Amino acid sequence: MKIRSLVLFSAALLSLAAAPLSAATKNATLAMVTGPETGTYFAFGRNIAEVSASVGQPIDVRGTSGSIENLKLMTKSGENAGLGIVQSDVLGFLKRSSNPNSREIAEKLRLVFPFYQEEVHLLARRDIASVQDLKGKRVVIGEEGSGNSLTAINLFSLLGVEPGKMIQLPPAEGVVAVLADEADAMVFVGGKPVPLFDNLAGLKDASGGKNAELLKEIHFLPLKDVRLDKEYEAAELTQQDYPFIESNVPTIAVTAVLVAYDFSSGRNPYYLRRCEELAKVGNAVRQHLGYLKESGHPKWKQVDPTRSIGEWKRDLCAWRDIATPAAAAQEAPRKPRFSSQLERDLLEVIRHGKEGAARAVQP
Repeated sequence: MKIRSLVLFSAALLSLAAAPLSAATKNATLAMVTGPETGTYFAFGRNIAEVSASVGQPIDVRGTSGSIENLKLMTKSGENAGLGIVQSDVLGFLKRSSNPNSREIAEKLRLVFPFYQEEVHLLARRDIASVQDLKGKRVVIGEEGSGNSLTAINLFSLLGVEPGKMIQLPPAEGVVAVLADEADAMVFVGGKPVPLFDNLAGLKDASGGKNAELLKEIHFLPLKDVRLDKEYEAAELTQQDYPFIESNVPTIAVTAVLVAYDFSSGRNPYYLRRCEELAKVGNAVRQHLGYLKESGHPKWKQVDPTRSIGEWKRDLCAWRDIATPAAAAQEAPRKPRFSSQLERDLLEVIRHGKEGAARAVQP
């Protein structure tokens, strides 16, 4: 069942035609749209830009509000956003849209690399026993334009549940709304353990412990349904993740993915150039994967570039020089080359702060 909110949300999301790029911008640098500059998507973008630059391919890394804005930028002429980081469930969302432009865009997106899992946290008042109980209830879905809201609406659409009111609030305010009984539940997508929920244990100590009883009024709802299997992976929230929960809770996870507009047709010189650039980016990440796992964002340790993700088609440009995805695992990682000791010292300081500075000044 397609709920009305899904239809309206999709129409508002992508009213642009799926013809994002033109030869008029052929000399512009390849851009990657990511997420907030304080977030993991942006950090991953910067890591990729570093290794890509070491093989001679510059990338303009741009901070954004997340998955939905990234889709808009990737479908807007003149933005040169040939690469973007989004949540993996965006593909199914677009394919089910009533907007033909959205379905057309889904056909033009390709998987470059899967990154890491982000678990879906469905926090609810204790009197809510299941997702089905959210019919007609007040649910916080995240801020307007966020990937979080996309996942929330996609989830309710797949399960045929229509909340009475979907509230747009920042995550921390959403938790407060549930605790204060101003909302019945909230949806949050993030790699566990999320500080937002981990910090709830502090209620036992804050204000002399007078708010500790609030913890007894909330819990995580289980998310386990065959209708979710096509677009999500099984996951679990455990007591090790969040000590305040009474038992482990089954849930689902999305995967953060790097995607590209499909330039493989080579229909004009601009497409040929972008395909060449994506090939360089793909090779740079595969060749430097060991370096990224060691020195990049900690989430790189979870990355397996060869992993398949649902219905996503692999980008032929980024994987052009690899006979099969499995062959990528055989490539030996190597660190980027830097031209001087000064550059290496600067990297130590930038990555590791005071500890890096101490190493940099050693003879």
